[in-house]
Amino acid sequence: MPEATPLPSSTLLMLRDDSQQGLQVFMVKRHHAIDFASGAMVFPGGKLAEGDSDPALGRHVRPGSFDPALTPFALGAVREAFEESGLLLARRKGAGRFLDADEVAALAHWRDPLNSGAKTLRDMAEAEQLDYALDALITFAHWVTPTNMPKRFDTWFFLAPGPEGQIGSHDGSESVDSEWLNPQAGLDAWEKRERVIVFPTRMQLIKLARSASVAEAFRSAQAEPIVTVMPVLDKTAPGEPHLRIPAEAGYGITGIPISQIGM
Repeated sequence: MPEATPLPSSTLLMLRDDSQQGLQVFMVKRHHAIDFASGAMVFPGGKLAEGDSDPALGRHVRPGSFDPALTPFALGAVREAFEESGLLLARRKGAGRFLDADEVAALAHWRDPLNSGAKTLRDMAEAEQLDYALDALITFAHWVTPTNMPKRFDTWFFLAPGPEGQIGSHDGSESVDSEWLNPQAGLDAWEKRERVIVFPTRMQLIKLARSASVAEAFRSAQAEPIVTVMPVLDKTAPGEPHLRIPAEAGYGITGIPISQIGM
């Protein structure tokens, strides 16, 4: 079989501070019929759409601090988060604040057309006079699916603060449940087999769990270099297959048994 080309994709880790749990991240439960990570808790994300690279979107973004080459990935993350969770990182043209809950609720009719490809981010921005708040996003991680997999993704992970007042809700098709979850609580639930959380998602939770607040998570992410992770299939001394990742990526582990990848 020829090596599959990785599909450009992006993921958004939307964060907030909670008075009881501390740092929380928004997660959705994927539909059991989805071909990738079915039934698992994930962050909103997916493949880039053609419209995410539209040059005309330059008139509708507040630029981020990351490499401009990642702008389509950041826009894809904003779009996917809105489609899957109803959380939208955007402002009215000329406004300083994010859209509030009522304003975002009034835009809910855009979620399905964006998801199907019938409409684009440019269509919504022009019709609703929006600027997408890429200035609120920072890069967090970069993962590429191993070369031996039949379906591969080139995925950029971004952090962003959850817009105040916006609650978030799953779309009922790709995702069937959603919650704001403390990263360590999510890892503990996985350990107890109360949640299905696949390997790349767990690794991001491990990094997030080191921070007690949104501000701390942002400081940590900005202080650490992005090291691309493309897991490599290897074997332990006893011959057990496992995936190896670079220690420089900062996850605190360098390998995991294949049997735990999709758990």
